[in-house]
Parts: sequence; structure tokens; C-alpha cells
Amino acid sequence: MLTTLLIANRGAIACRILRTLHAMNLRGVAVYSEADISSLHIREADEALSLGDGPAANTYLVTEKIIAAAQASGAQAIHPGYGFLSENAAFAEACEAAGIAFVGPTPEQLRLFGLKHTAGRWLNPMAYRCWKALNFWPM
Repeated sequence: MLTTLLIANRGAIACRILRTLHAMNLRGVAVYSEADISSLHIREADEALSLGDGPAANTYLVTEKIIAAAQASGAQAIHPGYGFLSENAAFAEACEAAGIAFVGPTPEQLRLFGLKHTAGRWLNPMAYRCWKALNFWPM
């Protein structure tokens, strides 16, 4: 049963997720880079774990740091928010491999629908031809 969820994001989206978790009587764990230590999502979280210092590429986007934070907090699931890791199939797979639920599409769905050309090829062949003919699908 889900009791604790880690939010792998920051700012307004993290705050909205935290408010929902609290309304559901679930624990919310925030992560942050040292530059964000005074952010609202840190104060609203039940627990906050540092990802270290540096830009997003060295903190919020490092799969190993996010997975380690989830494991340290006892989170059973990770919500990526939007942007950052929300469309990263490799991250969703890493969550699965660690035994942590990824709140979002499966890695296969992320790969299939993440790019217009792969999603278009998956569509009904007639619909795909129509969309391509109308120039909606850049191929």
C-alpha cells in the first residue's frame, strides 16, 4: 500500500502534488538542489532530501540521486511532475528496476508516444496517411 511518494520536481508542481498527497493522508518527500533550499515545496514536504549543489543537470536530472533519495525516504513511488524526468523512459525503467512505482506512463508508452513520428506510425494506417497528407505529422 502506498504511504510515501517522492516528488522528483520543484516549485509550483511539487507544491500542488504535496497538497494532494496531504489531502489523501499520504507522506510527500521533496528533493532539492542547494540553490532551492528556501523554496516553498521544501517547507510543505513531510521530508526533504538534498540532491547536492549545482544546476538541474547535476541534481534533479540525475536518476541515481533521485532513486537513492526515494530509497532513503522509504518512498514506494516517484512522481516526476512535468518536464525534468516525466518523459524519460530510462528513468521510468530505473524506477521499475529499483522496485519503485513510476507515476506516469510505462517506459514503452513513453517511447511510443513521446515522439510524433513514432506515435504517428502506431496510429491506424488510414488515420496516419490522412494526418501525414494534411502535414500534421512531420515525416
